[in-house]
Amino acid sequence: MDMKRAALSLCLLATSLLAGPPLSKSHSEGKFSDAEIEATVKAKLAKSKIGKDGFQIHVKDRVATWTGSTTVMQHKGAATRMAKTAGAIQVVNNIKVSDSASQPRRVQVKATQLKAGGPDEP
Repeated sequence: MDMKRAALSLCLLATSLLAGPPLSKSHSEGKFSDAEIEATVKAKLAKSKIGKDGFQIHVKDRVATWTGSTTVMQHKGAATRMAKTAGAIQVVNNIKVSDSASQPRRVQVKATQLKAGGPDEP
């Protein structure tokens, strides 16, 4: 029985060491400071494809404000989601999407010609 307790204690100790320092009350409640939210977004932005667009973010009173421009409409939505998942309670997205991105794309489809003597022909 003592061996089981020792093993359990060792597992709990190892788990607590791997988990890192205990979270502050604000972290456990999901309330991050402006600086924490901004740093998290900037770290995510650096790893993301939308980081190449050069967007700027500013956080005040846990409200994230995006500025910049893009040619890809989906990047604007991705920026909003990124700020929300970083802890922002509201997002003001002032990212401008270029006119060329707003227009529907036209796809040209080339018709293939059937060769004589194919499986459907005698």
